[in-house]
Amino acid sequence: MVKQTPYSIGYVELTYALQNQMTFGSVKNASGNFVKASPQSIGDAASESAQSIPPDFRLSITNASGKNSYPISSFAWLLIPSQISDAKKAQALKDFLQWMLSDGQKSAASLNYAPLPKDVAAMTIKQIAAIK
Repeated sequence: MVKQTPYSIGYVELTYALQNQMTFGSVKNASGNFVKASPQSIGDAASESAQSIPPDFRLSITNASGKNSYPISSFAWLLIPSQISDAKKAQALKDFLQWMLSDGQKSAASLNYAPLPKDVAAMTIKQIAAIK
């Protein structure tokens, strides 16, 4: 809708904007710098916030500190039950999540996503091990 409406302003996911060849501008971040969205600038926001992730992973990386952090960034979230009654399903899910956080990260950049910072991926892998 934004692309078809002259003089309109909206917000879409970076990948969507790139795939649809939409123009977009830079946004002023917490450090006062104007930063354009990119996998790198979104990754910078995630990296700047990584040290303050609590054990339950509730964290916003919107307006993260750092001169190159894109201010309108967020993690993608998965809500996974800690107990799954079907052992085969539980193992399949754990295997998929392990892949997603290791080898799967290699595909992020080619899809215009920022890979998770290594320490965030490691925290998440540790939490996955607790799924029963």
